[in-house]
Amino acid sequence: MLSEIKKLAVDTFEFIRDPEQLSHYFGKFISVILIFVIARISIKLLHSIVNSFFQTKIFTKSGSSKFAVDIPRMETLKGLIKSISKYIIYFIAFATILDSIGFEIGTLIAAAGIGGLAIGFGAQNLVKDIITGFFILFEDQFSVGHYVEIDSASGIVEEMALRVTKLRDFNGDLHIIPNGQINKVTNRSVGNMRALVEISIAYEEDINKALEVLNKESEKIRQENPQIVEGPIVLGVSSLAASEVVITIIAKTIPMEQWAVERLMRKTFKEAFDREDIEIPYPRTVLIDKNL
Repeated sequence: MLSEIKKLAVDTFEFIRDPEQLSHYFGKFISVILIFVIARISIKLLHSIVNSFFQTKIFTKSGSSKFAVDIPRMETLKGLIKSISKYIIYFIAFATILDSIGFEIGTLIAAAGIGGLAIGFGAQNLVKDIITGFFILFEDQFSVGHYVEIDSASGIVEEMALRVTKLRDFNGDLHIIPNGQINKVTNRSVGNMRALVEISIAYEEDINKALEVLNKESEKIRQENPQIVEGPIVLGVSSLAASEVVITIIAKTIPMEQWAVERLMRKTFKEAFDREDIEIPYPRTVLIDKNL
């Protein structure tokens, strides 16, 4: 053991004393570092160019462009281009590093071709993720900024990369889902969304008066809120519960505004019922004293 350590120390000392060999390996080390730094700078520069390109008037609704472009889809395409370019640059950098330290690239490619079948079996999931990602993009299943539900996860699509899709839910959690595992998608950002409100009145109240108040307030809400594309429409009495008469009102809104419209409708209708002395029932407890 001591002889091996002594031999290693002697070899190391001889290597350090040989300036030509030392400079040779030091030069290779510097070249590897430079290639890596250049790759990182190239990725940042290319990402900056892609961002600038997609921020031009060609891809903005407010610009004077004559092209009708789906902004969320362009954001998805931008993320995909950035992801692909990053992998390509890293591959070129890796091949250049191997060449600089003495590996024959041609031999490496031939070996990769021979072992490609074996590697392919291990990379099936990766290939599946990439192919599924392209199908999602070209079939326009969802885009960046859409609110979607994928299997058991839901949230806003924050990024769609070459291999994974990232969802940010309303709790702030980031769900990273491999594209190949996406089996069922529910897109809640395509088309008009429904806002539904059920409000109750006591059995003692005048139903026609309540409907008249709700129709009046619905018209006011419609005129003051451009995010509402249809309604609110008072459908009428939808249920006769144990201690209340349930009235249903619906509206259609632009995507992602349905919850805000529902909150506004509930607040407006409650305030209107208070002004008109229309009672909204709530649980009560009646105590009877038998001694009286």
